[in-house]
Amino acid sequence: METLTRRSSQLLRTLYEQGKSTSTYTLHSKQDELAKQLGISRQALNVHLRRLRDLNYIRTGRGFIDVTEQGLSALGISSTPAFILIKVSPLKRSHAYEKIKELTVQRAFRIAGDVDVLAMVEGEKLDEVLKRLSSIDGIQDTKSYVTIEAIR
Repeated sequence: METLTRRSSQLLRTLYEQGKSTSTYTLHSKQDELAKQLGISRQALNVHLRRLRDLNYIRTGRGFIDVTEQGLSALGISSTPAFILIKVSPLKRSHAYEKIKELTVQRAFRIAGDVDVLAMVEGEKLDEVLKRLSSIDGIQDTKSYVTIEAIR
């Protein structure tokens, strides 16, 4: 890990403390490739990207495009996640963890305590993920929590 100067460290800390946690989806792709995938010219793609950027649906930079929370909302996708607490049989943990990695979750963490895994999923995918979890050998119990809104 590179050592930061005092000022760089101060800036990074300020950005972190004053920043707002958001959900974004980042695509690292060349615009030529994206235009080809959509079957349009690069110029047409730029017109669409500019409009989406002006609406704050995306952020663009060198080699990346972020879909913002407003963009997710325009697609009908909620940016408020659901959380699933998962209890796993001790003898089946390795198998269960490998299967959980295959699920469409935003993040999954091994945790200590009464449960073994905390999975964060898009609210719209909660039912699908719960169905898949129920078929994984070694999953003993799940508890789901749906967020209402972010308070920070």
